[in-house]
Amino acid sequence: MRFKILMGLLVLVTTVVAIITIAMTNLFHNDKHIYLHDLTGAAAVQTADEIKARLTEYQQKAQVFARFLYNSDLTRKQNNKLISQLFGDYPEFVAITVDAPKRGSVTAYDANQINELGIKRKQFEQYRKQHPLPLDAIRAGEKYLENSTISSILPTMTMATTASIGGSRKAVVVSAVIRLDDLMGIVRRSRIFDTYLIDNHGEILVSSGGGYKEQDKAVDWIPDLASLQYEQSAGISKEYKFHGKDMVGGFSRVDYGNLVTATQIPMSAAYLSARELLQDLFIIALVLLVSAAILGLIWSNRLMQPIKHLSEATEVLGKGRYDIHVKVSSRDEIGGLANSFNLMVDELQAREHDLIDANDQLVQAAKMAAFGELGAGIAHEVKNPLAGILGLSQLSMRAVKPGDRVYDYLTRIEIETKRCKEIIDNLMRFARQEKVEFVKVDVNDVIISAITIVDHQLTINGVKIERDLAGGLPKIMGNGNQIQQIVMNFMINAQQAMVDKSGKVTVSSSLVENNQIEVRVSDNGPGIAEEIQEKIFQPFFTTKEAGKGTGLGLSVTYGLIKEHLGTVSVDSQLGEGTTFIVRFPVEDGSLSSRGIGENSNANFK
Repeated sequence: MRFKILMGLLVLVTTVVAIITIAMTNLFHNDKHIYLHDLTGAAAVQTADEIKARLTEYQQKAQVFARFLYNSDLTRKQNNKLISQLFGDYPEFVAITVDAPKRGSVTAYDANQINELGIKRKQFEQYRKQHPLPLDAIRAGEKYLENSTISSILPTMTMATTASIGGSRKAVVVSAVIRLDDLMGIVRRSRIFDTYLIDNHGEILVSSGGGYKEQDKAVDWIPDLASLQYEQSAGISKEYKFHGKDMVGGFSRVDYGNLVTATQIPMSAAYLSARELLQDLFIIALVLLVSAAILGLIWSNRLMQPIKHLSEATEVLGKGRYDIHVKVSSRDEIGGLANSFNLMVDELQAREHDLIDANDQLVQAAKMAAFGELGAGIAHEVKNPLAGILGLSQLSMRAVKPGDRVYDYLTRIEIETKRCKEIIDNLMRFARQEKVEFVKVDVNDVIISAITIVDHQLTINGVKIERDLAGGLPKIMGNGNQIQQIVMNFMINAQQAMVDKSGKVTVSSSLVENNQIEVRVSDNGPGIAEEIQEKIFQPFFTTKEAGKGTGLGLSVTYGLIKEHLGTVSVDSQLGEGTTFIVRFPVEDGSLSSRGIGENSNANFK
């Protein structure tokens, strides 16, 4: 069971994780593909905005240089000082040239910077002769920008624009040689994308690649580059191949000299991200599986342990041991099963005890039955000698005159012998198993006969019997032997309740309402607790010690009363005594269905 639970849990977790992984990977790949397009376009736009801002700043600084170069209010020395100060304030500027109609061109250099780098002015002049500026196009309003690097230690660009200086009617062309460090910093800011700034000739001005080797290289891998230079959209993205690799590129036009910013990333980045996601998900899945295995072992052990205990307890119970209980450790169905098992064990144990008690009581009842049969036989044997004694005493009385002491002795012998014979007759009649027939019975005669039988037993135990019998009571339909047993059982119970103490038992009879004869058997014993009164007529219920009672006396008595259509009730208080109240209906023919005759089969006198 543990293995099945564990494997089922692992299969479930594996299946769920696999489904989630595949779904998330597909969704992530699609989202990543779209995300790359959006991201490259946004990165190109952001780079273009930063470059445009920086170029606009350069243009404004170049115009400041131009105004000072053509300021006629300053002496040459003051002018040189201010220009030097401007180069100090704007270290990205290497040289500045102002070309004004009729006044010629004036060029100023940052002598400190070029001297420090070991570059001479002639190199700049020679480069400019080889690459003259399109002055007419610039004066017409074109913003010109080119790569003018003359040494790898000083990458520069030339930016040319127009400015109004000194009231000149024609536009003055201002061109500045500017270091590319700031623009290089902008394109290298991203660690994810390869970023390029492409000039209006379709060549790389700056790039995020290593060094400056890619500068001045023609760009032949961007589709429709010429149209991108005049694209008015904020940013677009394209897919293309670059050195045999699938790429996603974002492009944005810089509104200055038809420059274009390009940001690109390999298409495989989407798959790499998905691969990283798969790796992360694999690690998560592995952790989940290990956790599921551990939790499965703990859970299965926790689930199976109570079942194992139940199985072991069942084996013990099957061997006839009822002193076993299962610990209830949960409130679920297993806990409910353990509770039910414990209740079953308690019930079986209680029934086992009841069966043992019932067996002991049946054995005791068998002993009493055997004792009754033995007593009847003994009584029968004793009856014959008593008859001889009675006959001989009566014959002897004929030979003695009345008033003689011997006559008195013989008279006493006759009376006591008749009394013994009467007791023996009643005992034999009580012990005899006869067919139950209901006839007209005088209740008082039955009571007197019962008192005669138990008088000796109660007297030797210190219990006095009193009777209060109403005269002229009508007869009832019943069996005299059974009614006698009812009265005797109540009196004997009263005597046993007053064990080791003297007391009194009172038997009374009377005619009460509804034409019923009431028989009361009262004692002044210890009484019966209220919670016990409802149980005293149940079979095998007894408050006596083991071996001193069967618990059947009052149960049999109750059954006999019901046979006579009578009722019984108890009135008892602890410490004050107990009264059993029995009521029999007066003879009215209602018992004729039992085949009751008119003549009594017993004489109770």
